[in-house]
Amino acid sequence: MTLLESLLLGILQGLTEYLPISSSGHLTLGSHLLDITDPDTILPYTVLLHVATMLSTIAILHKEISWIFKGLFKRCDKKEGGMTARLNNQQYYMLAILVSMIPVGIVGVFLQDYIDAAFSGTTLVGCCLILTAALLAFSYYAKPRQKERITILDAFIIGIGQALATLPGLSRSGTTIATGLLLGDKKEQMAQFSFLMVIPPILGKALLDIVEIAKNGVETTFGSISPWALTAGFLAAFVSGCIACKWMISIVRRGKLIYFAYYCLAAGIFTIILSLS
Repeated sequence: MTLLESLLLGILQGLTEYLPISSSGHLTLGSHLLDITDPDTILPYTVLLHVATMLSTIAILHKEISWIFKGLFKRCDKKEGGMTARLNNQQYYMLAILVSMIPVGIVGVFLQDYIDAAFSGTTLVGCCLILTAALLAFSYYAKPRQKERITILDAFIIGIGQALATLPGLSRSGTTIATGLLLGDKKEQMAQFSFLMVIPPILGKALLDIVEIAKNGVETTFGSISPWALTAGFLAAFVSGCIACKWMISIVRRGKLIYFAYYCLAAGIFTIILSLS
C-alpha cells in the first residue's frame, strides 16, 4: 500500500464512519478498487483507522464525555422507584452505553472470524448497503411518539443494531440512529448516543490488537505498509472524522437522512453489478 492509497483510504474511513453510508463497506470497496485485497494487511489497517475515528469522536464530543464522567460517581437523592430511579443522569447514560455493548460483545467473542471473512467479497457489501438504504428510508417516514430519554431497553435494541452493523455495508451509525428513531428517541439524543456508544467496543478491540501487535511485531502485522503510509492514513482518518462527526450531528438534527438512503441504494446496486462483472 502506497502513501497516497493510505491517505485516500484514511479520508474515506473518516468521512464514512459518521455518515450513514457504511465505513466498512466503503473501505472494502475502496480497497478492491485499489487492488488491495490481502486480508492480513487490510484488516489490521482497518482497525487502525477505526481507532483514529474513535479519537475524533472524543475530540468533537469531549464536553459530553466530560459531563458523563463528572457525574459518574455522584450520589443521587432519589431513593424510590427501582434501580434506574436511584441513578443520576450521567450514571443512567453510562448504564445505557454499557447495555448497548452487550450484543456487539457477544458477536465479537463468538462470531469475529465469520465477520472478518465477510470482508473478502463485495456482493454482501452491496446487499447490506441496500438494507442500510431501507432502514434510513423507513426511519425517515415513520413518526413514532417522542420519548424524553433513551431507555435501557432501547439501548439494548440499538446495541443489537450495532452488532448487526459489523457486517460490511451495513452502516453502524445509520443502523443505530435509524433504530433509535424508530423506537421514538429524539434526533439530537440519538446522534450523540450513536457516536458515544461505539467508543468502548473500539477501544477494547484496539487494546486486544495492540497486544497482538506486540506479540507478532509491527512489520508482521501490517505487512508491506510503511510507517509513513500508516501515519498518513491515521491522520487523514482523524481529521476527516472530526469534520464528518460535526456535520452528521447537524444533519440528524435537521432530519435529512433520506438523502443518504438514496446514495446507499445507488452504491449498493453499483457494488452488486461490480461484483458480478
